[in-house]
Amino acid sequence: QVHLVESGGGLVQPGGSLRLSCAASGSIFSINAMGWYRQAPGKQRELVATITRGGSTNYADSVKGRFTISGDNAKNTVYLQMNSLKPEDTAVYYCNFKGVVVPTVPYGMDYWGKGTLVNVSS
Repeated sequence: QVHLVESGGGLVQPGGSLRLSCAASGSIFSINAMGWYRQAPGKQRELVATITRGGSTNYADSVKGRFTISGDNAKNTVYLQMNSLKPEDTAVYYCNFKGVVVPTVPYGMDYWGKGTLVNVSS
């Protein structure tokens, strides 16, 4: 069984920074891609950033130049460095691992974390 655990959320003032982490527990052979999504109150969940096993990254236009995603394949961990935070970045942030291959299942599966709240407010 694979579990994703996020950490690093909290309250920060506009212009501040936060670093989110998401680590997967369990016996894992490989992960195809890792990413972060967010859901603000009253809105749909949206993509923030993704990174493939090979290191290719993709960002939402709203966070380009401010957020940086990185991954540690050996630790099955993904990070999101968030700088120059704005009130509109306030949301619950979820990590997502795609194509996770484990010993007991012959195909890749997707997993989600439970979310961590980021509140950007003065």
